[in-house]
Amino acid sequence: MTKLFKIEHNAETGEIKEIQLTAKEIAEKELEAQSQQELEITKATATAALLAKLGITEDEARLLLG
Repeated sequence: MTKLFKIEHNAETGEIKEIQLTAKEIAEKELEAQSQQELEITKATATAALLAKLGITEDEARLLLG
């Protein structure tokens, strides 16, 4: 299993620590990544549906909005 770390930087002393993430923190990060991926898929699907409804391509939409 790959170990994941977070970086902690003490600005006063300049000390930098690598702290291993706990199982709970790893699960939270994985959930955040999955949620972000689902959001991106939802946005892409909505964009594709709107472009199809308008009968234009993504490049044509950019030209209209640009």
